[in-house]
Amino acid sequence: MIIGIDDTDSPRGMCTTYLASVLVDELEVYGKVIKPPILARLNPTVPFKTRGNGAVAIKIETDDIENIKQYVIDRVSEMADLEDKRTNPGIVFVDDDVASRLESFYRYAVSTLLSIDDAGKTISDLGVDSYAFKNGRGLIGALAAVGAFCTLTNSNVDHTFELIAYRPKNRWGSKRQIDEPSVWDADALTYPLVWDTVDHTSGDIIFAPHSPDPVLYGIRGDTTDSIFEAFGMIKSEDCERLTLFLTNQGTDAHYITASIDEMIEYRSYILDGVVTSPPRTIQGGHVFFKLDNTLECAAFEPTKSFRDVIRSLIVGDRVRVFGGFKDGTLNLEKIEILSLIEEVMRNPVCTCGKRMKSMGKGQGFRCKACGNRQIDRERVKIKRLVECGLYEVVPSARRHITRPLIRERGGGRKVHVTR
Repeated sequence: MIIGIDDTDSPRGMCTTYLASVLVDELEVYGKVIKPPILARLNPTVPFKTRGNGAVAIKIETDDIENIKQYVIDRVSEMADLEDKRTNPGIVFVDDDVASRLESFYRYAVSTLLSIDDAGKTISDLGVDSYAFKNGRGLIGALAAVGAFCTLTNSNVDHTFELIAYRPKNRWGSKRQIDEPSVWDADALTYPLVWDTVDHTSGDIIFAPHSPDPVLYGIRGDTTDSIFEAFGMIKSEDCERLTLFLTNQGTDAHYITASIDEMIEYRSYILDGVVTSPPRTIQGGHVFFKLDNTLECAAFEPTKSFRDVIRSLIVGDRVRVFGGFKDGTLNLEKIEILSLIEEVMRNPVCTCGKRMKSMGKGQGFRCKACGNRQIDRERVKIKRLVECGLYEVVPSARRHITRPLIRERGGGRKVHVTR
């Protein structure tokens, strides 16, 4: 049986992965818990979420099904932040022979917008045993997490790991005590197999949250050996428990390849097009440009140095954009520059050194200083401040699910990694 759980946390505390960590240990008395559990990051653009939109799944081999179900329901009831109106937990208990039929549900949950009714219909159609608290929105993520278990345990599917250290309850909400130099040392030794532990652009450690939840920190990477090597180097306050998760973080599982006219809000896309407006910076430091005269693309202030790449674009550059679509704007997470304009047409320069002015359409150009005339504009080679290739936002602005460029494998594309 696979147990899926979601939506037990809130912005003011708790964490669904912490609940999973507790259950992984406590369910051992009922049978064999298959490790690692699953942490599935779902559609990052949905309006209904608390923080990272992560759901969890735990597989257990047991004959004591009914007692396990009641125990899990009771533990979720005890631990979830049910007082918060945005917290609506859901639990599903899925037989192994049914679980694989939820892989498509997972793919929809990670890339589109599903409703509580969609979850209810799936539960009914597949005969899944479930339990909902309040409006039960967490049933969506719970079903998706089970589908993610089947998907991510397929060796051909991209996946990563995260080791999460949790704090004793008496320290929740207090300042985390982490020795920052030890974190930088761990990054220097284990990068690139361990990534997004620190942000070199800002000089900050970024693997520890600032919210009042149970997480002390999380170490993400490609291999479990490198993750545990980093863990062994990091000095911090004592942790209450430690759990390794198999996850879809850092895999780009959320993107849909589409054209502009196919876009729907609250989804994430990969689109090709031509820059058709000069990038402009507005108050707050956000940078915008138009793609194909239609789509507004934005690099918001938290993306920091990534905005310099966007500011360097000019009309006519061909690009591939990656990001979440909301309120008519694509929030850029990555950009691939496919081709750059290398030459521009400009008014000719007179022999006296002054640039000529147009005399009107089809009438050529004239120098106001000395009166010389010329018919055609000049083709001028320009120096570009960027080159072709993939660029990414800084680590501190990266979504959990977005693949860092250091993880790009093959394809022959040039990547410009931001650490």
